Amino acid sequence: MKNEPRHNPSRKEASHARAGRCIALIDSNYLSWLLRQTQEAGSEPEPCNRMALMSALVHALKGAGLNLDIQRIYWYTDTPDTQFPQDQVVRHLDATAGEPGDVVFQAMTADMAKLAQHKACDHLLIASDDDRLTAAIDDVQLHGLNVHLLADESARHMDQLVNEDPAWCRLLAQADRRVLLMPQAIRDLSGAPRAPMAPPAAQDPDMVRTKLLEVVRLWWEDEPEDLREDLRDELRASHGIPQEVDRHMLLRVRRALDRPLSFPEKKILREMVRTTVLGASEESVSA
Repeated sequence: MKNEPRHNPSRKEASHARAGRCIALIDSNYLSWLLRQTQEAGSEPEPCNRMALMSALVHALKGAGLNLDIQRIYWYTDTPDTQFPQDQVVRHLDATAGEPGDVVFQAMTADMAKLAQHKACDHLLIASDDDRLTAAIDDVQLHGLNVHLLADESARHMDQLVNEDPAWCRLLAQADRRVLLMPQAIRDLSGAPRAPMAPPAAQDPDMVRTKLLEVVRLWWEDEPEDLREDLRDELRASHGIPQEVDRHMLLRVRRALDRPLSFPEKKILREMVRTTVLGASEESVSA
């Protein structure tokens, strides 16, 4: 029997397989955190330029091989702004209704379920690092939706993330595609200048560790006792630290060092937080 040629899909077929209707669900706090990574330490946080958001997301999707038409963006926020871009629906969240992360999670999962139920789109693009969304993503995928997650360049290194930030890694792994928002796009959205970023100068590891300890100590001293006890309970029931705390600490350290942390340094910081909150003896037992 002669060997028959393999079927090679045409460019048109391949493009069609990746095309479709897309709706984006954007956690404004998560996107703001991404934007602050490119801003100078100590500078005033710049609001997201939502007028440029649609084009930035479409460009990021194309970079992931997805030729998608974004029909609408849902913007989840507890801080209203004065921007009124087309094709964006603002979900104004009540900051007094609970923890900000919980309120966003509940609103986003409710919308995901409705979009899947009504077959309102073929693809969802989600901007969030809340690993509680993993189950909700799995559910809408079972209903036929393709789900993609917006991330920074750390998502290129899944082999490192699985050890350094396993919860974030599990969430990223659940996505059909990981869509990277590149540094220049982040700077464009934050209105930061286009000047190239100089590579950070090497710093002494002992100095870095000392600075991390100082930042953690000052943060813990400022925490009210009721929040301390709540955090102790959370850490006893997990092996990481809550995402809101993680974001806050990463930003405080970035301001202190005038640069973002490397993967190993992030791990050291999280270990220091756990040790500070639980105490060295209790943390060694839980480990």
